[in-house]
Amino acid sequence: MKKMHILGIIVIAVAIGVILTSLQSSATYSDFTEATENPTTEYHVVGKLNKSIPIQYDPKINADECSFVMTDSKGVEKKVVLHKSVPQDIEKSEQIVLIGKMKGEEFHATEILMKCPSKYNDGQPQISES
Repeated sequence: MKKMHILGIIVIAVAIGVILTSLQSSATYSDFTEATENPTTEYHVVGKLNKSIPIQYDPKINADECSFVMTDSKGVEKKVVLHKSVPQDIEKSEQIVLIGKMKGEEFHATEILMKCPSKYNDGQPQISES
């Protein structure tokens, strides 16, 4: 075989390996029920913060951990342990996406994405009274 053929085969093999690796490590959107059934898989869980239950955060004990209760898109409510400090304006968020895994009855999140309320209504800016 020519050197170009061998090089082409190697490039194709590496490309296939990269594709397979990225497919295996990609997380999927889900809810708490599916995350509970597969505790070894990382999920993106979409839901809303339960504002009636206070957020637990004590930086003196652990500055990189807070916990709160979230209701997923199907209405299932779980305690969430976020391995970061409390995100700014979490109480104002309309929707939360957590990235993590279930551990027992708690969802342990490593990342959080928040959808904050829009400052625009139907293309018109909201007027705030100061």
